[in-house]
Order: sequence, then structure tokens, then C-alpha cells
Amino acid sequence: MTTQQETSSDTTTSSGGWAKPVEKLNLGATPAGAINLNVEGKQVTGPLKGFGQLWQKTYAVRLVGSDIAPAELIKIWKAEFPNFWPDGNRFYGAAGQIKPGDVALLNISGPGGATISTGILVIYADAESFSFMTPQGHVFAGMITFSAHEDDGVIVAQIQAVVRASDPIYEMGCRVGVVHKAEDSFWHGTLCALAARFGVNGVVQQRTTLVDPRLQWAEVGSVWHNAAVRTMLFAPIHAIKGLLRRQ
Repeated sequence: MTTQQETSSDTTTSSGGWAKPVEKLNLGATPAGAINLNVEGKQVTGPLKGFGQLWQKTYAVRLVGSDIAPAELIKIWKAEFPNFWPDGNRFYGAAGQIKPGDVALLNISGPGGATISTGILVIYADAESFSFMTPQGHVFAGMITFSAHEDDGVIVAQIQAVVRASDPIYEMGCRVGVVHKAEDSFWHGTLCALAARFGVNGVVQQRTTLVDPRLQWAEVGSVWHNAAVRTMLFAPIHAIKGLLRRQ
């Protein structure tokens, strides 16, 4: 499992746990070996933007038998966030606790073993939860919130995503089920790894709701920023650079 975590953030924070608004993302230094594309200078998107249908997905795992408090769980989740990602996916965020205003570089596994280089902005973080928002070109335009709470005496770790496909290419992937299947598998794996951190063999429960079935045709031009396409085109250059570094 990948556990790399490098300094690459601009931690500008307003009061109340919210990040200060930014016009464009500033990533900072690139970690060694990472593919740094589709983050620097990009605007942040959200569930009101993007092209595709709007979905709300809630993934939850009950930590039966664990006595961890919700605030302590969130503290550990923020501090060890990259450790819970499925193999083949890397989160290059700021060293230490996740904080509002952090910008992280993501290298995530795409179809056929390809890598998609994208990122996130931490828009909110406190003792009970933290939230990410995606940049232009990410698979989804949306917001993802990570939280923990107690339910009938059992601690529940939860991920809630309010997302829509960023552009028509991603939306086609959603319609045939490939994108949604990969996204669901990713967060199921994350929550199972988190549960295992506390000695629990967790079973993830999922609720999926189609909030808005309409397409936002005004956002069709967002295909220009498609991170999967841009990363694929950059792949030969990245491979050559890797060979030159080893010489």
C-alpha cells in the first residue's frame, strides 16, 4: 500500500474551519516520481458545475467492537490519510494533519492500468470532519466529505460524495458503469482499510441517489481540461524522463 505524503500545499485558512476562497490552485513542489499535471493554475469545481448527472453517494462502515471516539478517528484519518487508499493510487498532500487550504496532488489508477494525474483542495476541516473539492479536469466535479459519528453505540466512519461527471467523456464512462464502479470500489477499499486500522473487518454500506438527471450542456467545454486525456498524452514524456533519471 502506498504511504507517500509530501509537502505540497498552500494552507490559507479562514475562520470556522473553512479555506479562504482561491481563484486558481497553487500546488508547490512536486514529489519525486509523481506525475504533476492538471492541478497548478486550475480552478476549483463543485457539484453545481460539471456536465453530467448529479449523484449523492454515501459510503459507511460500522466499527463494531472498537472504542475509538469519533474525534480521535478523524484525527488519525487526517494524519494517515494516504495509507488507506487502495494500491496503485497515491495522495501527495501536506505533511502532517490535513488542513483547510491544503492542495494535494493525486495520481490515481485509471482504466487499463493508466494513471490519471489530478488533485484536490481541502475546503473544510475540523475535529469532526473534513471535505475536499475537485479541480477542473477531475473525473468528477464535486465535493467529498469524510466524517465519523456514533450510531446506537457504534462508531461509524462515513464518506459522502456529491458529484457529477466533469465532461461528456467522463459521463459516457458513468453511463456504461465503468466510472461509477471504479469510484465505488475505491471508497469501499478505503473504508475497509480504515476499519482494519482499528482492528475491524468492516463491511461497507452504500446509498446512491440520483439528485438531478439532467445534463448541463453549458459545461460541455470542460472536456478541454480532461485530466485522463491530458495525462495519457503526457505518458510518453513521463516515461522518457524516468529513463533519463535512471541513467
